[in-house]
Amino acid sequence: MSAFDHLHHRIRAILQEQGIIEPTLPQEKAIPTILEGENVLLIAPTGTGKTEAASLPIFHQILSGEGKSNNTPKHGREKKKASRTMDSDGMQSSAMESGGMDSNGIKGIRAVYITPLRALNRDMLRRFHDWGESLGISVAVRHGDTSQSDRRRQSLSPPDILITTPETLQVMLTGKRLRLNLSTVRTVVVDEVHEMASSKRGSQLSVLLERLVEIAGDFQRIGLSATVGSPETVARLLVGTNRGYRIVCADVERASNYQVVSPQPKGGDYSLASTLECDPRLAAQIRWIRDEVRDKKCLIFVNTRQAAEVLGSRFRQLGEPIGVHHGSLSREARVEAEEAFKAGELQGLICTSSMELGIDIGDVDHVIQYSSPREVSRMLQRVGRAGHKIGLVSSGSIIATCADDVAEACAIARRAADSKLEEIKIHEKPTDVLANQIVGLEIDFGDISLQRVHQIVSRAYPFRDLTVEELEGVVSQMEEHRLVRREGGILQRTRKAREYYIENLSMIPDEKRYNVYDIVGRRSVGTLDEAFVVGFAQPGATFVTKGEIWEITEIAEEEIKVVPIQRSGEIPSWTGEEIPVPFDVAQEVGRIRREISEMFESGKGAEDAEEWLQSCYPVEDEAARELVDLIMRQREKNHPVPNESLVVVEGGGEGAIINCCFGHKTNDTLGRVITSILSARFGSSVALQIDPYRIELTLPKALLAEEIEKLIEDLDPDYVQPILEMTLKNTSLLRWKMIHVARKFGALSRDVDYQRVSMAKLLAVFEGTPMYREALREIYHDRLDIERTRMVLVRIRDGSMAMTTSSLSPIGTSGRGGGKDVTSPENADAAVIKLLKNRIMKDRVLLFCVNCKKWKSMRQVERVPDRPECPLCGSRMVAALKPWEEDEIKVVRKRDKKTSDEKRRTKRVFRNANLVLSYGKTAAIALASRGLGPETAARVIGKLQKDEIEFYRDILKAEKEYARTKRFWG
Repeated sequence: MSAFDHLHHRIRAILQEQGIIEPTLPQEKAIPTILEGENVLLIAPTGTGKTEAASLPIFHQILSGEGKSNNTPKHGREKKKASRTMDSDGMQSSAMESGGMDSNGIKGIRAVYITPLRALNRDMLRRFHDWGESLGISVAVRHGDTSQSDRRRQSLSPPDILITTPETLQVMLTGKRLRLNLSTVRTVVVDEVHEMASSKRGSQLSVLLERLVEIAGDFQRIGLSATVGSPETVARLLVGTNRGYRIVCADVERASNYQVVSPQPKGGDYSLASTLECDPRLAAQIRWIRDEVRDKKCLIFVNTRQAAEVLGSRFRQLGEPIGVHHGSLSREARVEAEEAFKAGELQGLICTSSMELGIDIGDVDHVIQYSSPREVSRMLQRVGRAGHKIGLVSSGSIIATCADDVAEACAIARRAADSKLEEIKIHEKPTDVLANQIVGLEIDFGDISLQRVHQIVSRAYPFRDLTVEELEGVVSQMEEHRLVRREGGILQRTRKAREYYIENLSMIPDEKRYNVYDIVGRRSVGTLDEAFVVGFAQPGATFVTKGEIWEITEIAEEEIKVVPIQRSGEIPSWTGEEIPVPFDVAQEVGRIRREISEMFESGKGAEDAEEWLQSCYPVEDEAARELVDLIMRQREKNHPVPNESLVVVEGGGEGAIINCCFGHKTNDTLGRVITSILSARFGSSVALQIDPYRIELTLPKALLAEEIEKLIEDLDPDYVQPILEMTLKNTSLLRWKMIHVARKFGALSRDVDYQRVSMAKLLAVFEGTPMYREALREIYHDRLDIERTRMVLVRIRDGSMAMTTSSLSPIGTSGRGGGKDVTSPENADAAVIKLLKNRIMKDRVLLFCVNCKKWKSMRQVERVPDRPECPLCGSRMVAALKPWEEDEIKVVRKRDKKTSDEKRRTKRVFRNANLVLSYGKTAAIALASRGLGPETAARVIGKLQKDEIEFYRDILKAEKEYARTKRFWG
């Protein structure tokens, strides 16, 4: 007997009409269990019929008038309470053959289908629509883009099945008529549940489902997920505490074929590089992608939107039928790209994680991953989009961009083949989510006791351990911001509550976005984030979006007006996109290095090492050779090879590199602790940059590698968290998180300009509050790994992990190539140099006489005389300061005894004035540039007399370096 035999006869008839005789494995295993009314988490690869496994039983239940019901529904403020009649099997009885009317005659929604993306909503509607029409079952979509007329129609005549997002459900729970419509819900399906599990949206959804229980009584919960590393965690997030569930794993045997490639420049790649104004290595990669796309339909996944834009612009230059798809493009642009790919007008689509989920774009023959995907789960999800039918091979190629990338891609491909996925870590007791949902419960109930809030919220898995004291602490914080009024043990709604609630429907951080409007084509082409606009945007600046190059003509309050042009541009700088490489993947990269190194040690050659690598990992010749060659060069120079259990500290001048294969989060944690200790020792900042295999330090003065080695060896693992907390207090990262959390608590308005908010004031007001603790907790969850860092330090102390020192080595200085190859070429073209020069000339500079200390004058750089001179005393000792350096003048003028820091700052101003004395206006030009102090300016000034282009090119290089590292300073 097949799973289909359990379904309503009308459903079976349609399946037969469609020629679908046999259920897929996920359908065979899941349909009977779902029909029994159990809560189910169905885990199966993409393209194996998961959606139908969940939806066909829902159609069956609606046709048969069945559905799970364990509790009497509660309508919050509504006095009428619907009761349900139950038959002997515990199923709801209904005289209706079809439709969503309960036994009290309430016509309402029978099933809610929740997806994380609006694009998936569109997809689901298309797939459900035909079934609904054939069966006489109404289906509708509701999300932020749904028109007011459609919303009203849905409220007055609710559909049987509603497809929506968590944020829209958040709104629906507070409407009087919508709550009545939701009181008939018997089933909730959460699609792509793994996608929300590790974010605050997952915690928010878990409470929303408990609030829905208060309206509808208990209902059946079905989660659909691709392969995940923590099925138990995801299932508990879905069903809450104290409810049973079944995990149905349908490991469909879908052949997967991975290959790691590293195209090297040859023949025509050099002329292609000249045409595209890019590095020959990038040209080789573009040629390789172009050849693949000509043979088959490909999705080309990249890790950042910057990479998507740069590759897209290059293919546009070549006239190739390859589109771009990512979250910052307008909805119209995304839909257009999806439809064009589906129709075959595009052979390739460059995309970010926006395409990982099951959006219907038709058949995909092959997936190309540009640069390592960083995580095994991403690799499986992305490659699963190819051969999106049972029996077809899912094939994927990873283009490695450097030797580290080769090793990392090898490790990920092997782990993907063995289904070794990363564990999902949910957010435990996020207090901003809690505050948000307390407001929701106030609106749901009007008045509600603190005890009742605790009862409801603690049914949600992330809040299972929430204490009443913790809840009271959050309520007290909310009282300060007028989100709740407390009368004894009763919480009452305030006037501000509903406005706050509507403004904070989503737990995705608010960040101001500027619409990008093409004034030539009269259309919206995407959005730019606040950080990019503040840091880079000005009339005349160029950038890339939607694969095209644009020049900014005007910046309005909410909109950037642009025109299309044909020259190089600054890449839009989206924040927070770095996908962290997990500890286990980084450790395997270390093992690969060690194995190759040991082969050389035993007398074997490069060919033997390449052969071994290719026997263990799906790596092609050029890629294997690149990795083996790096390790061979390391050994030839007698440098130790860093591996999974050997940390190598390299010193050289005012920089140091700690080679450690611990992944992003552990390296970031360890790096921050080390820089904190060194900053305290030097009395000045230490710049930090990390990748999964290195911690790079820029020091104010030279330090021996042995000194850093001793610092790490002496570091007490118990001090990691306290040092981190002290360090984070001075970072823009904590300020950024604090502002986002404070917005979610209603403590700051949404339109506050975070750049103008003082960190000191924020700390003075919020330190020690639930908001402050939440900001720290979120940083620890998303960016750092305290436990692993402690474990590493313990292993170094007990000797199970070795440490040694070295001078700078090929591995240490190779850095992570990923991303470098895909940015604009180092030698910027003449147009960019011209733009830079024009910008600097329009910038302002503060001239200050250090001789008489009386005269100062603010003026544009182009108006600075060739030889600046003080009009009061005639001295040419005139410093050219940046407009925001006015405080330096106060320090120089100070007559009292100066501190050591004030002496250093005074010396710096005099060094500045000496440069202007020696080089005149040339020095003012260099000193007016972003991030160039007297020392850096001195190095580039000499070039102007010889070569103006080189002079500005050096300034551009220094500005880029400053932009890259400025977040680590101060």
